[in-house]
Amino acid sequence: MRLVVRTFSELCLTVGTLIVLFVVYVLYWTGVQAESASAGRIDTLQREWVSTPVAAPPAAGPSPSPAPRARPYVPGKGIAVMYVPRLGRDWEWPVLEGTGADVLKEGLGHYTATARLGGTGNFAVAGHRRTYGDPFKDFPRLRTGDAVVLTDGTTWFTYRIDRGPYRTVPTDVGVVAPVPRKSGFDGPGRYLTLTTCEPEWGSSHRLIVWAHLDATQPVTEGRPQALDDGRPQALDS
Repeated sequence: MRLVVRTFSELCLTVGTLIVLFVVYVLYWTGVQAESASAGRIDTLQREWVSTPVAAPPAAGPSPSPAPRARPYVPGKGIAVMYVPRLGRDWEWPVLEGTGADVLKEGLGHYTATARLGGTGNFAVAGHRRTYGDPFKDFPRLRTGDAVVLTDGTTWFTYRIDRGPYRTVPTDVGVVAPVPRKSGFDGPGRYLTLTTCEPEWGSSHRLIVWAHLDATQPVTEGRPQALDDGRPQALDS
């Protein structure tokens, strides 16, 4: 009998230890890995932008010169860097092509069937709410009018949120349509959709925000004002 009790006790301790280690892995170690991976992705992108520059799109209106060469979107590779002032002054994440599990461990993911950054249609991006760096942990704090700023190395794209966070189910693929369902947009435009899991530690639903392209400027003109508009001070509003 004592042997049975002792064996059971040791088994409970082993299971308990494994659970603790798993929790540490999920809550801490995946974050360490993601922060290192995302920083590496941003560094790689910035070095690529310097070594293989691409001309910025021309200003509106006719131009005698040919259209600038666009960088291809390669699955798993970085395509842009995103900044959301509402989520913190140091909040920056790479946007990678695709939304597979391996991609989302290292940054945000661009839905491959959606528009290119700054293009007509809907540039849709997914990110983890929790684990792997918690990029969208504070997603519910996003508000109408908040800026979402991205750069592809040649241009700054400033989007402004029009609606959200909106709660829906994972099968509601219309939220990333060219004119997103339930967004309030009534025709073609240059839109941005952000998606993440809901509830915070689950995945039964999704939270969505929609934004429209508000402004662009070449990176040679410096940082856009939206990055310094003070919105991080209002996180508790």
